[in-house]
Amino acid sequence: MTTPYSFAHNAFAGALQTSYAHLVDGEESGDVVKVAGRVMLLRTQGKLAFATMRDSSGEIQLFALAAVCADFDEFAKLHLGDWVGVTGEVVRTKRGELSIKVATWVKLATALHNFGDKWAGIADFDLRYRHREADLWANEKSRTSLARRSEVLRATRERCWAANFIEVETPILNAIATGAAAKPFTTHHHALGSDLFLRIAPELWLKRLVVGGFERVFELGRVFRNEGLSPRHNPEFTMLELYAAYWNYEDMMSFTEELVAGVARDVLGTTEVTYQDRPFSFAAPWPRRTMAELASEAVGEDVSVHTPRERLAALLGERGVEVHASWGPGRCLAELFEVTCEDSLWDPIFVTDFPVEVSPLARRRQDDPELTERFESYAVGRELSNGFSELNDPVDQRTRFEDQARLAAAGDPEAMAIDEDYIKALEWGLPPTAGLGLGMDRLAMLIADEASIREVIAFPTLKPLRD
Repeated sequence: MTTPYSFAHNAFAGALQTSYAHLVDGEESGDVVKVAGRVMLLRTQGKLAFATMRDSSGEIQLFALAAVCADFDEFAKLHLGDWVGVTGEVVRTKRGELSIKVATWVKLATALHNFGDKWAGIADFDLRYRHREADLWANEKSRTSLARRSEVLRATRERCWAANFIEVETPILNAIATGAAAKPFTTHHHALGSDLFLRIAPELWLKRLVVGGFERVFELGRVFRNEGLSPRHNPEFTMLELYAAYWNYEDMMSFTEELVAGVARDVLGTTEVTYQDRPFSFAAPWPRRTMAELASEAVGEDVSVHTPRERLAALLGERGVEVHASWGPGRCLAELFEVTCEDSLWDPIFVTDFPVEVSPLARRRQDDPELTERFESYAVGRELSNGFSELNDPVDQRTRFEDQARLAAAGDPEAMAIDEDYIKALEWGLPPTAGLGLGMDRLAMLIADEASIREVIAFPTLKPLRD
């Protein structure tokens, strides 16, 4: 059977449900429309057939009478999942169901697989994520969560534009794996005869644009980190990165909390929500606490970047963390914070004043050169964003890169490489600047009330099937 190459529909189920809500039981509108979508339910009663048709906006019933519907017998044989185009009058049946009284119809595509139980949808984990196209039709929550993600991205972009940030695009293929502490993916460019890396972050490219005179820039783009899979991690994900000349990390924290709270209001209409059955508030301002303060409270004694390494290592050892020989006090403090504090941070909070040792691109605090003007925001026990006053001293930046190179030589797979081009860019002069990296997938998880990152990524990374 040859199916049409197109179908010119002029109505959507969701809009029809709203526009014809006034029809009373048994009333006919006199209006003929053309709709298209999938058949999700079908039942026949002799010379009557009722089908639930779903399109991108919602559902509406198709009401077919043998005396009126062309090719009624074929209509009654439709399979669940088949695509149809239907022309008919908008009516409300005697039982009160808004319907299209089918006059003519055409099959647009045949579904050779079913869409799962009509009440529960597709429950099989492997099928849901390997064939998301089926999951989206069978599970309404899947469609809703991906739609929420789209709304989050749109609202974020519009708020950045409104704050006079210019949207840019930077390279995904990089000659050097840098911009963040993470293990990269590698590939090979045959024409150039050289290895390249999928970008870990667009940070250094964006700051070079600030050097070039763009005072406020942002990018919403994919980044890639060669790490494990978990409910919070996918190897490729979407990041908002933005940079503002003449700001410091205090300015960026204020912008971040207003941006996230504003996105929540734009999408949900409120900053007060329930996440995984627990109250949660996006409302600004968010508390600000130093890493040392939180870690000290968690372990029951004062600790800081100035605490002897031996004591920090002992505290980590008590908590089952193996301390690498290359870790100094700063790395030990950061690890201690992560293992004792991170999971307990529910409502949004800024954790500030990270050690220099774990912040190779951040500017030092003037009152304590072992700390940086860096923050991370946390919510529901996970990192949401990272930002800082940007290091703009090329001499200090080279020293930090060299420290990272020593860590790499000692076996740290996440240490950064020395980026000579970026150092040269700093030599041209980077004004005081603050930057932000915000994980859009994790923000979408919060707004869509999803516990797993897979639910807000259309096609998450999965383990390959084995024969």
